[in-house]
Amino acid sequence: MRALTIRQPWASAIAHGTKRTENRSWPAPTKHIGTRILVHAAAAEDRTPRVSDDVPRQLTDGIGVWPDTRSAIIAVATLTGCHFDKGVSCCAPWGMENFFHWELADVAALPEPVPTKGALGFWTPPEDVVNAVCVQQTGVAW
Repeated sequence: MRALTIRQPWASAIAHGTKRTENRSWPAPTKHIGTRILVHAAAAEDRTPRVSDDVPRQLTDGIGVWPDTRSAIIAVATLTGCHFDKGVSCCAPWGMENFFHWELADVAALPEPVPTKGALGFWTPPEDVVNAVCVQQTGVAW
């Protein structure tokens, strides 16, 4: 099982909101498309959040009330696809132009975040972390 570290508030927007597109400068590994992944909230906050003017206010209003968990696995999701946006404004309202859009589905927030250090890129969490995630009932098949 692989994990993706995402800075706050975007990790919580995935876990607790409607964000189902993660913007990256690199493509998702094709061998992981269709697999369950762990959503890891980074220790650091995104100091330069770039919410598009196209993002309706009701989508970002929850940012202030969502849990601001750091350095922990906070959700599981299915990585359903990845494509590059060449300025056609696909994946609105969360997709950014000129980035790879990692498409997520079946997102389930964990009842209890699992603390762990993250890493750059797409990484493999320690076995005890994966086990701690698996024992929580997410209601979604692994």
